[in-house]
Amino acid sequence: MKDWREEYDSKIVPAEEAAKLVKSGDRIGFTTGREAHAVGLAIAARLGELEGVQVYVPTPGYDFGWYDPGWEDSFSITVSFPLGVNQEMVEERRCDIAFGSLFPFDLEFFKQGLDILLTEISPPDDAGFCSFGQSLWNKKTQVKEAKKVIAEVNPRLIRTYGDNYVHVSEIDYFVEHISSGERPGGGSLLGKKAKKEPDQAQKEIAGHVGSIIRDGDCLQIGVGRATEPLVQLGILDGKSDIGYHSEATVPGIIRLVREGVINGKYKNVRPGKVVVTSVGGDTREEVQWVHMNPLFELVDVDWLEDIRVIASIDNMVTINQALAIDLLGQPTAESLGTRLLSGAGGQVPFQLGALLSKGGRAITVLPSTAENGTVSRIMPALPEGTTVTLHKNCIDLVVTEYGVARLRGRSVREKAEELINVAHPDFRAELKKAAQRLFWP
Repeated sequence: MKDWREEYDSKIVPAEEAAKLVKSGDRIGFTTGREAHAVGLAIAARLGELEGVQVYVPTPGYDFGWYDPGWEDSFSITVSFPLGVNQEMVEERRCDIAFGSLFPFDLEFFKQGLDILLTEISPPDDAGFCSFGQSLWNKKTQVKEAKKVIAEVNPRLIRTYGDNYVHVSEIDYFVEHISSGERPGGGSLLGKKAKKEPDQAQKEIAGHVGSIIRDGDCLQIGVGRATEPLVQLGILDGKSDIGYHSEATVPGIIRLVREGVINGKYKNVRPGKVVVTSVGGDTREEVQWVHMNPLFELVDVDWLEDIRVIASIDNMVTINQALAIDLLGQPTAESLGTRLLSGAGGQVPFQLGALLSKGGRAITVLPSTAENGTVSRIMPALPEGTTVTLHKNCIDLVVTEYGVARLRGRSVREKAEELINVAHPDFRAELKKAAQRLFWP
């Protein structure tokens, strides 16, 4: 039997050689999170030579060039989220959209199999196992389903507990490359973003959200402008024994683990553990603190976002954002009209799981207005073509800077009244007239 070290050495190739494995008509894809950019750039350099290659990029970060017009004959792009570098491409409909959701049925997309999968891993340990670093998502499933796997080896990646590993024998080719960790040209799920001071509305929203959370609750906090600042704005101030079961560690979470506020003491599923599929920190030092730290477990997103798992966690509190909501209580986290602005991520399974959890609560947050206060985010009806992210009967608590609307178990008229009460005062009269027209004779 070949030693894993010999096997590893025999599979090492330069990025340019790995790129030559791609043939015209192939279906290739990157794993979620940071792309294997040395190999990606080498493949992009074959513009004009390759034809009809389908490229799936779940969370675009690096600008490989193929998001610009004129690359379509060589590379047909499919993405999951509009993230800066590909926003223009999405708006001009020059790419396909895979799902923008992590709902288990949507993850069936990965089980179609790719001709070539590109991923990033750490060097192997003494037993021949590599880590996917701070971002696992569904990479293990993708590795199993792909016909060939090319892994870019980055010694800067951390190792974690949980399911965050792959053996040398499961990878077909290795490209050794040290990445800086920067993602030029775009954003990512919890990638680097420009620091922006929270406004008064965000501070007020944080105060209302904090009033809903109790000692011993287990939290999920979604990725987004309205949700990511909440921990740093104090939603857990004065709280104790908090659990965490979420896609990612949003800013402030790692600090609160270090301080003992988040300790999972009362979690009945993986007690004492911070269970996520991706780690994001305020600093590189925070991310490094997670390296081989037994308090953290990175698990496959298929299990993490299984509604049955979420529902089995007592006192599960989910916090996710909406772009807008109508008076029926139908929120969108994805589009306004036909303009795609984001994806649902794990919002659907977490919302449903929280509603089924013993003592669970599901919080939807949004500022009351957009466009510098000229547009109400609480609307009589969503614009035509808008994607409704969650069914109106699955909405629990809606929070704006003006308070908490409690929709669970309410009638249509009661829901409208609750939502109008947390709308911006400038729009309440108009919304009341619309509600009268829609829901009364």
